[in-house]
Amino acid sequence: MHAVGFHEHGGPETLTSIDLPTPDPGPGQVRIAVHACALNHLDLWVRRGIPGLEIPLPHVGGSDFAGTVDAVGAGVEAWREGDRVTANPGLWCGTCETCIKGEHSLCSKYRIIGEHVRGGCAECVVVPAANLVKVPDDIPFEAAAAVPLTFQTALRALFSRARLRSDEWLLVLGASGGVAVAAVQLAKLVGAKVIAVTSGDENVSKTRDLGADEVLDRTQVDFAREVYGLTGKQGVDVVLENVGAETWSSSIRSLRRGGRLVTYGATTGPRGETDITQLFWKQISLIGSTMASHSEFLSAMKLFFEGKLKAVISHEFPLENLREAHEVLERSDQFGKVVLKVRSD
Repeated sequence: MHAVGFHEHGGPETLTSIDLPTPDPGPGQVRIAVHACALNHLDLWVRRGIPGLEIPLPHVGGSDFAGTVDAVGAGVEAWREGDRVTANPGLWCGTCETCIKGEHSLCSKYRIIGEHVRGGCAECVVVPAANLVKVPDDIPFEAAAAVPLTFQTALRALFSRARLRSDEWLLVLGASGGVAVAAVQLAKLVGAKVIAVTSGDENVSKTRDLGADEVLDRTQVDFAREVYGLTGKQGVDVVLENVGAETWSSSIRSLRRGGRLVTYGATTGPRGETDITQLFWKQISLIGSTMASHSEFLSAMKLFFEGKLKAVISHEFPLENLREAHEVLERSDQFGKVVLKVRSD
């Protein structure tokens, strides 16, 4: 089986072609012939090396992928060879207290395909059959691959964790990224007012086209000050954060009394400065969120398949150009998702 991955942690130059044995699906598993695979910033962090995360090398990244079933393991009856599918990239034990409650991303054994185990930047990938969802015939594999991780993350963060309501203001940081692109659409779908923060005229224009009510260029303005004015000197009800240290204090300042900040990442560093007096005096809540439950994943995919949300693809590359695709993400040159074509439809 042909794949592209790395034998050692480091920069994009570590990515190289790798020949691996074609994996056989075990009981309850299926093998997917990958047609398209989408990247996330997670792929960059895994390639660089995450402190405390030890993974077998060589490693193949790619949490988001779509293709056709080409083999099924023992006990799998719901899927047949040739079925068009994508998969929830989360892996959970299914037997612990949190799994029984349906809170799969809180499982103590929770893992992510492409991070803890080999992913979809390869001709084939093996996944639990329970993780699959059927891709309608009219949905291109590239679009289906661009949705799973980011849309489920945005849905859980906004609604299950931050409890965003239709009459509230939402501030979205890093609005050119995959989760943020999904979040803008989800928030507008329920009728919330959205202020988005990005950089560059082109990204500002594209974010406005997604439906954001106001778009701020963080390189041109103090976004916390602008938010204060746009909301009638109140602040927003919810901030969706992923930038981390660089924007953390301004994000907190952007909240109204009783507001909620929900974070799913820390791209610029994990140590944001928190003014504790604002925390208690404004009675704000700081909330963490990671991935989603399987039911939340299915809800996000249903909205996408129904045409209520759209996949936004910035760049497409053949799998052999994975290094170039990583470099695009390293430079933050994308708006939406970077997708790799693994094989022809």
